[in-house]
Amino acid sequence: MHTINEPARLEPEAMWQLSKGADEFNAGMFFECHETLEDLWHGIRGQARDFFQGLIQVAVGFYHLGNRNMTGCRSQLEKGLQKLIPYGDSYMGVDAATLRVQTEAWLDKVRSGEEIRAHVRDLPKIRFIVK
Repeated sequence: MHTINEPARLEPEAMWQLSKGADEFNAGMFFECHETLEDLWHGIRGQARDFFQGLIQVAVGFYHLGNRNMTGCRSQLEKGLQKLIPYGDSYMGVDAATLRVQTEAWLDKVRSGEEIRAHVRDLPKIRFIVK
């Protein structure tokens, strides 16, 4: 699969929204993260659009996990991970590789059908790579 290496350029307001969405995700505020990133996604054009949609779907997946909707969780995590694959190890400063690995581990737990007790501290985080 082709890796997308060249990130779109985001205006400062859009970067602030991405950072805000990451903070919400990391705090377990997945519905709010979804709303924040969706507002940003509406203004994105080009190859970056799927990246943001993938982040949104992962957030929605963990929202469903918190509501014990395992079917919705599985579906959204699978869709989100597929959208994030082409973006390589990092994209727009986001550590995409670690997010994918951690999310895949949770998806495996969901697929296993085991009883899942998740605390926000144990869930994946959206982290930024500083260069």
